[in-house]
Amino acid sequence: MSNVPAELQYTKEHEWIREGQGGTFQIGITDFAQGALGDIVYIQLPKVGQNVRAGEVCGEVESTKSVSEIYSPLTGTITAVNSALDAAPELINQDPYVGGWIAEISVTESATDLLSSTEYETLTA
Repeated sequence: MSNVPAELQYTKEHEWIREGQGGTFQIGITDFAQGALGDIVYIQLPKVGQNVRAGEVCGEVESTKSVSEIYSPLTGTITAVNSALDAAPELINQDPYVGGWIAEISVTESATDLLSSTEYETLTA
C-alpha cells in the first residue's frame, strides 16, 4: 500500500498538492505513481514563469520502465521548480512528498476536482 498523507490533496492523474504561503501550492507525483513508474532516471521540469492550466501537461518523468506526462493539477504560473531533481531525479522515488516535489504554482483559478486522501486511496485501492 502506498503512502497517502492526509494533509495533501490529489488528482486522478496521481499528482499531489500542498498549500504553501501567499497563494502558492507545491506539486509533485504521488508515492503510488512513483512506485508504478519504477526507478526514475530523468525529469523534464516546467519552466519558472510558465503559465499552466489544470489538466494540461506541464512536464515529463522518465523511468526505466516508461515515460509519463506530468499534468498540472492547478491553473496558474510556475514560481519555482525543484532544481535538485536535475541532478538527482531519484529523489522522487526516495521521498515523493518532501525532497521529490516538482514545482510551485501561484494559482489564478481555484481547482474544483481535487481529491481528499481518502478519495485518492479509494481510487488506487
